[in-house]
Amino acid sequence: MKLQVERDPLAEAVAWTARALPARPTAPVLAGMRLQADQELMLSTFDYEVSAQATIPVAADEPGTVVVSGRLLAEIVRSLPAKPVDLATDGTRTTLRCGSATFTLMLLPGDEYPTLPDMPPTTGSVGADAFASAIGQVAIAAGRDDTLPALTGIRMEIADDTLTLVATDRYRLAVRELRWTPVQAGLNMAVLVPARVLGDTARALTTGAEVAVALATEGESAGDGIIGFEGGGRRTTTRLLSGEYPRYQTLLPSEFSAVAELPAAAFAEAVKRVALVAERNTPVRLAFAPGEAVLEAGTGDEAQATEAIEASFDGDEMQIAFNPQYLIDGIGAIDSDTARISFTTPTRPAVITGKGEGQPDYRYVLMPIRSAG
Repeated sequence: MKLQVERDPLAEAVAWTARALPARPTAPVLAGMRLQADQELMLSTFDYEVSAQATIPVAADEPGTVVVSGRLLAEIVRSLPAKPVDLATDGTRTTLRCGSATFTLMLLPGDEYPTLPDMPPTTGSVGADAFASAIGQVAIAAGRDDTLPALTGIRMEIADDTLTLVATDRYRLAVRELRWTPVQAGLNMAVLVPARVLGDTARALTTGAEVAVALATEGESAGDGIIGFEGGGRRTTTRLLSGEYPRYQTLLPSEFSAVAELPAAAFAEAVKRVALVAERNTPVRLAFAPGEAVLEAGTGDEAQATEAIEASFDGDEMQIAFNPQYLIDGIGAIDSDTARISFTTPTRPAVITGKGEGQPDYRYVLMPIRSAG
């Protein structure tokens, strides 16, 4: 293999592909990145769970395929000056030259590298920026406990031209609806995608205008059990999660006894300040009355904090307590200058949304801490 490529597109492609490298590879070759050069340069990684692939134009004098250490290549390319990069293979080594810098990398056994999975059929497409924003809004609520694998995923529900994303860790629930373009009308299905993979993928695919979602629909065997995403010359697949997902619809209140509206930025900052005195796993208490909300943390002989901020409030006076970090996450996720909190009772979930008319496209449901004060 012998080729020349510009440094910036190479660095972006290597960084994208390297993100799927396993932290603890089960075989040495899985720590490698495969480089396949012909009319273009294709970079790929695969650990039997997640695959990543990027394609960039090159001037290849000699086509070929090599496998080198993925993390080492990523570190090297990231540090190179903004000059053309020459790659050449000689026997068991690949030499990388950029300006006056030269690196020699040992090759990994290419014949032991696994074959990447095929992409399932394309199911539909969605705007890249809207998709990344939506994933960011729900991923905050995904669980991180690997003993409950189903809760570490984001549930993707497809109902014709509506894509619904759902995540929960049992203490909070995030739901986001957005429009997308299916390849066939009347499609209804739901899958569970690892939240970490989906979050990384959505952020990295914003280089293109749209993201194509590839998923085997009922009766199709190709790509069964995996989901693929493609956009801007980049492609990734991941295995779907299995397991029973909670019936989250029962956690979404349909009627409320009180509603508060607060300036989102000021509210978040006040929660952060008051939470400074909150010991680990202790809540921030909120008392709502017409015209204001009072935030408190700390009790008894411990440090204490109190802060009042302006708020519009409609309903009977309400006292409720939340995990401060979960509350901050929810306020930060809404796409609005105003945070609206809808209550039923102090012991039932509250719903945080932005201000707007009709059904909001994003809802963050937060369980109160019942043992507070």
